[in-house]
Amino acid sequence: MNNIKIRLITPEDNFGIAEIIRMNLKKFHLDIPGTAYFDPELDCLSKYYSALPEKRAYFIAEDDNKQIIGGVGVAEFEKIDCCAEIQKLYLTDSAKGKGLGRMLMQIAEDFAKDRNYKKLYLETHSSLKAAIRLYEKIGFKGIDRPAFVLHSTMDRFYLKDL
Repeated sequence: MNNIKIRLITPEDNFGIAEIIRMNLKKFHLDIPGTAYFDPELDCLSKYYSALPEKRAYFIAEDDNKQIIGGVGVAEFEKIDCCAEIQKLYLTDSAKGKGLGRMLMQIAEDFAKDRNYKKLYLETHSSLKAAIRLYEKIGFKGIDRPAFVLHSTMDRFYLKDL
């Protein structure tokens, strides 16, 4: 991926990344309750992630025209000891298949390690096959649906030791 800049989210990015996330979810018929599509923080991600920068971050990927082409979040996950959760990894269609997802996941993992998290958790949906292939390729192991997941539409759950 040439000329891709990865940086922390700013308030000016909120609309653009929310649009990318909603577009992806709609494409896979996941524009339904229980997904990020209806997440109350989706339209103000910068506020959520900047509220506790020592525990969480959202990384924006932009192309050489300064257009947002994707992003990934990582935040504390208190349901598992010393664990962070990977959140909202989404790319524009034009950015897919070029290694950007892997790059963003590495940045999120590095952030988690730097914050002394020992595990990473994530939830996804079985229809997101490319994402699942990526997660498994980089060492995430599928786990049974955790008891703490009550109403999520997501049906695949993963954990990785750091």
